[in-house]
Parts: sequence; structure tokens; C-alpha cells
Amino acid sequence: MSMLYLNQLGIICPLGNSRGEITSRMLEDARSGIGMTDAYSAGRSLPLGRVDADLPSLDHLPLRERSRNNRLALAALEQIRPAVDAAIEQFGHNRVGIVIGTSTSGIAESEAALRHHSLNASFPELFHYGQQELGSPAAMLALTLGTTGPSYVHSSACASSAKALASAARLIKMGVCDAVLTGGVDSLCAFTVAGFMALESVSATQCNPLSMHRNGINIGEGAALFLMSREPATVALRGWGESSDGYHMSAPDPTGSGARLAIENALGRAGISAAQIDYVNLHGTATVQNDAMESRLTHALFGEAAAVSSTKPFTGHTLGAAGAIEAGLCWLAMQDGNPAGKLPPHLWDGAADPGLPVLNLVEPGSSLGRPLRWCLSNSFAFGGANACLVLGRE
Repeated sequence: MSMLYLNQLGIICPLGNSRGEITSRMLEDARSGIGMTDAYSAGRSLPLGRVDADLPSLDHLPLRERSRNNRLALAALEQIRPAVDAAIEQFGHNRVGIVIGTSTSGIAESEAALRHHSLNASFPELFHYGQQELGSPAAMLALTLGTTGPSYVHSSACASSAKALASAARLIKMGVCDAVLTGGVDSLCAFTVAGFMALESVSATQCNPLSMHRNGINIGEGAALFLMSREPATVALRGWGESSDGYHMSAPDPTGSGARLAIENALGRAGISAAQIDYVNLHGTATVQNDAMESRLTHALFGEAAAVSSTKPFTGHTLGAAGAIEAGLCWLAMQDGNPAGKLPPHLWDGAADPGLPVLNLVEPGSSLGRPLRWCLSNSFAFGGANACLVLGRE
């Protein structure tokens, strides 16, 4: 059966507002997009990954679909709109699906509305409860594009958009769709910042994955949207694997059994061995327990052969959008414009945790000396939801 290609990528995140800017800051400058702000944690400044861009208007949409989260998604769409419109023209409005991952949707609009209500005993005129509905990003994109194919959202915490890509692949393989717009979007809001602070999982400094000094995440925001079809392109989604630990609400299974199952299923579906993977994009949250589980599992499967890094010090942890954004960073590194195979570096303080195995961490400026062919991207979420993607270059 023919392969599933990732034909186009629209991406906006703390590293930049275009593919070119993001690629340059990641592969050339090795410069983080995280900055300090107290905008989402009154009275306490925290390092967060914020998108700094003039976002598109949503005035063409019903009030219920107007949120900053949807504006981020629309900004990603605008980068690839001609290709998406061409796919709709080629296949038909009912043969193009939309599958998105999110965990915040328009929660920030509800926060602002509740603050307004506490002061004025009424909700603001431009608030609609539907803005915070998790299905809103997919509904907004379908209304904007005029598609009538399957349109829905995954919300399984930090695995949301990796699972969205897997679902998109299934829709095409089942013959339900000929093309799918798929990916993820999440936006910063006080709700998620306060929640992770309550779990004592937020770092007061730039996150430091795999370091002996690691002490938590930086939360980020952004959107990444792929156009997926059977039309040949440079990069294909060659495999995916999903599993559920059922171990704990927020802590990973320390044995990594569920995560291992997801990785092995992804490799098996791609038809390759662990030894063929050039680069692993770690989930790499910089929390004590996640990094311990993932580093031991990564060493058990890949040893010190595959190059590995966490890109969360570049973008922050973009939660429901993380799987798609990090797959997007891999996609960018696999394009023809990177013939030397420069890899996303691992930004940290270099203080290795003696309790963790040694991994082949990518240093700034490192490259394979050839095009990057095989990538694995991991997403391990709260509730034990695991999703892993294998990207292959033709």
C-alpha cells in the first residue's frame, strides 16, 4: 500500500513565525524562544514560550469560534493555505478531513470573561461559552476551509497532537479521506500555568532536560499543521504507535513498559529496526520522573548510537500541540535545505545526572554529514497516554 506523506507544514511557535525563521534559530543559532513574563502568573515571573506575532483575524467566523488559540491555528494554516485549497479542489470538500490535538482550546477567553464577571456581574459582549470547547479548533478550520469530511479533536494531554497525526493516517488508510489537515494547537493561559505550579512541576529557570539540576517544565504555546496525503513528498509518516500505561494520573510508569510498547509499535509499523533511527526527539520535559524513565528506555532501545535531544528548551512544553510541533521540527530538519543533516541540539547546562545512562546528546552545530533519513518523536502524557511517530525521508 502506498505511503502517507506529510506534504506541507505550517508552524508557529516561540522559535518563530515561519518555517525559515524556526529552522535558522534551531539549527544555526541554537537560540531558545523562552522568555520571562508574569502575564499568566500574577506576582511571579516565569520562563514561558510565548508566540510574538500579529495573528490573523477571526472576524469571518461565529463568535463561538473566536479565540487566541484558534488564531494560532489559523496562522499556521495561512502558511500552507494554497496547498490545502488545491487538495480540496483535487479531492472534494467531503474527502478532506481535519484532525487536531489541543488541551487548552479557548480557556484563556473564559478566564478573561470570569474576571470581567467578577467586576461587572455580567459576561463581556464578545464572550461565548463555546470558545473553550475542545472541538473548536477543528470546527474553526472546517468553517474556514469549507470542508465537510470528518472533523474532530483529540485531547489526551501532551500526546494529543501526536495522536491526531495517527488518527489522520488511519482515516486515509481506511479510505474515508484522501487528504487530512492534521496537527495541534495550544495557547498559554493562567489555568495550565497554575495547574502545573500546583504539581510543583514548573521551573523558575529555563528547563534543563536530563541534567542533575532539572526541576520542571517551561510551558509554551504554538501550532503546527500538516497536510497529509498519498501524494509523494520529501517526508512521510512511516509509523506510529500508541499505548496507555494506566499507572498514575500524572507520573509515568518508571519501568517505561507502556512507552516502550508505543515506540516498538511505531518502529514495527514503519518496518525498520531501532538501529536505523538517526535521531530521537525526546519527550524530554525536564521533570525528574519523566527524564529518568525516558532516558533509561532510550538507552535500552538505542544505546548510544542514535542522536537524541529534547527541543523543549527551544519552545517550552506546548502541551497538546507538542507532538505536532516537535514532529514539525523533525520535518524541517529532514528537508532538502539541510543536506548535511544538522540536528536539533540539546540545550542544557551539561551537568549529567549520574543516575541516568549516557545518551548521544546532540551538541549545537552537530550534523550527520548526510541528509537526516529516520526520526522518532516521542510524546508521553498525563494519564499514561503514549504516542510515538516515525518520520522517514524518501
